[in-house]
Amino acid sequence: MTIRVMLVDDQVLLRTGFRMVLAAQPDMEVVAEAGDGVEALQVLRATAVDVVLMDVRMPKLDGVEATRRICAEAEPPKVLILTTFDLDEYAFSALKAGASGFMLKDVPPGELLAAIRSVHSGDAVVAPSTTRRLLDRFAPMLPSTGREPRHKELERLTEREREVMILVAQGLSNGEIAARLVLSEATVKTHVGRILTKLGLRDRVQVVVLAYETGLVRAGGGGHG
Repeated sequence: MTIRVMLVDDQVLLRTGFRMVLAAQPDMEVVAEAGDGVEALQVLRATAVDVVLMDVRMPKLDGVEATRRICAEAEPPKVLILTTFDLDEYAFSALKAGASGFMLKDVPPGELLAAIRSVHSGDAVVAPSTTRRLLDRFAPMLPSTGREPRHKELERLTEREREVMILVAQGLSNGEIAARLVLSEATVKTHVGRILTKLGLRDRVQVVVLAYETGLVRAGGGGHG
């Protein structure tokens, strides 16, 4: 199955470089490009796209607002944010807006390709450790929380699902969670799927953001049992 990718960046040279890398992949195709958020939204209305590589700092409409509008659609493509800075408040805002992850622009090609495949499959957060560092940094911007999570929806989770959610939020992969809880990887994947369904979340990045917002996980990595 070919992954249909859209490149959104105001730097033509950067788009050209990404296009060359993606064109060499048998399972990827660049189907659209745009130089700003407004153009991206217009192109998406007429083009079927699976994954959008989205710059954050662009004229007319930045990547954060463009991501918010894209993710509000009925069946949106996955959005992967490209940022120049590792700890960027724009990237944090984009995750809140619905992006499935973010990568640095100078990421090695192999990691970028793996990230696109990962986001497309919905199986993994892109660079969970980086996502966690970002959330640790900007956790003070989140609503203040008491010791117990205030988000009523978390009450729908079983005790085991809460355990799995905390470990997902701490950046562990399914394999690492399986080893930690002495479960099979398939069982962990089932738990993650149920968490997404019960909480109405699209992917693991949203699990991480919600865990921080509700206080299930605190900045610095501690989880409430």
